[in-house]
Amino acid sequence: MAGPQCCANPPNLNPGVGVGLVQKLGGLNTYVTDSTHSKLAVLLVFDIFGYEALNLRKLADKIAVAGFYVAVPDFFYGDPYVVNPERPLQAWIKDHGTDKGFDDAKPVIQDLKSKGLSAIGAVRLFFSAKVVVQLAKCEFIQAAVMSHPSFVTPDDINWVEVPIAILGAEIDQFSPPSLVKQFEEILTAKSEVDGFVKIFPKVSHGWTVRYDVEAVKCADEAHQNMLDWSAKHVK
Repeated sequence: MAGPQCCANPPNLNPGVGVGLVQKLGGLNTYVTDSTHSKLAVLLVFDIFGYEALNLRKLADKIAVAGFYVAVPDFFYGDPYVVNPERPLQAWIKDHGTDKGFDDAKPVIQDLKSKGLSAIGAVRLFFSAKVVVQLAKCEFIQAAVMSHPSFVTPDDINWVEVPIAILGAEIDQFSPPSLVKQFEEILTAKSEVDGFVKIFPKVSHGWTVRYDVEAVKCADEAHQNMLDWSAKHVK
C-alpha cells in the first residue's frame, strides 16, 4: 500500500538538465547518456516522479561517466505522479502497473542489444522495483540493483537468477529492515546467485534520489555501491 513516504521530498523537474539527450528506445522516449564506445549498458528505472527528475538525471550521468551507456525510458508515457487531491496516488498507481513496465522494458532491452551493447544491468529506485526483479528472474539482464524497493516480496527474491544488490533504508515503511533481512537470508541460501544487501542508517525511503542535505553522504555511498556492483557484473 502506498503511503506518505512515496511522496516525501519531491524532486525538482527540469528536463533541460543533464549531458544526455532524449531519443526513442523500444518505442519510448528515453533519456540517454553514454560513455563513448561503451558496450555495457545500464537500464535506470525511476520512482513515481518520472524520468525528468533532476537528481535522477544526475545519477544517470554519473553512471555514464563510470563507463556505461545509460538508458532511462519514460515508462509513464509523460504522466509522472503529481500531487493532486482529485487523483490520489492509489488512483495513479492503477494507471501505471508494474506488469506494464516489465512488458515495456523488454523491447527497450532488445533495442539496446541491437545497438551492439553486449551486457545490460538494471538499477531501480522505489516504485519500479517490481520491474527490475521481474527482469532478474528471466535473465533479460546480467545484474540488478534495487534501492529502497517497494512491492517486492521474499517470493520474488526466491526466483531471482542474476546477481542482485539490495540497498535498504533504516526508515522505510515499504521495505523495513526486517524485510530486507529476509531478502538477505534468501540470497545467502542461493549459492548460485551472487547477492549483496546493505541497510543504510538514519535515512528514509527514496533517499538515493530524493535526498535532503543530511542524506547526501549516504546517497553518494549508495551510488558508489551501485557503480561497483555494475562494474563487477555487467561485463
